[in-house]
Amino acid sequence: MTRTTLLDREVGRAMSALSAAAKKGIGDPGLAGLVMIRASQINHCAFCLDMHLRLAREGGESEDRIQLLNAWEEAEDLYDERERAALALTEAVTLLTDGFVPDEVYEMAAKHFDEAELAHLIGLITVINGWNRLMVSRRIPPGGYTP
Repeated sequence: MTRTTLLDREVGRAMSALSAAAKKGIGDPGLAGLVMIRASQINHCAFCLDMHLRLAREGGESEDRIQLLNAWEEAEDLYDERERAALALTEAVTLLTDGFVPDEVYEMAAKHFDEAELAHLIGLITVINGWNRLMVSRRIPPGGYTP
């Protein structure tokens, strides 16, 4: 298997800065973690999953919520309406091959997030998808994350 660890330092810094700004604008580290885990699950990014699962556990996220995130729609009691709106938006933005983000998904998110929070949430979803693509395309294995 061919893989490269090469990542331009400026690109990495820019992506990290975008991630930090988006997380700060959402103001809810737990929710940001769920979004990053869910996008990474969809994109099959083992490196990002390993990192964000570890960070979620360290941040106090419950094991039930982590384990059932892949089935969040059926695990209604574990995620509140705001989280569910963010997860639906995460899936819609991540899976753009299905077409545009459905109006009802966007409207649900807009009910739970003010304009600035929604812009930051979309930014976070976008940047984690970028990170996933960077790591998957370079075949970076899990376990290499160090804070």
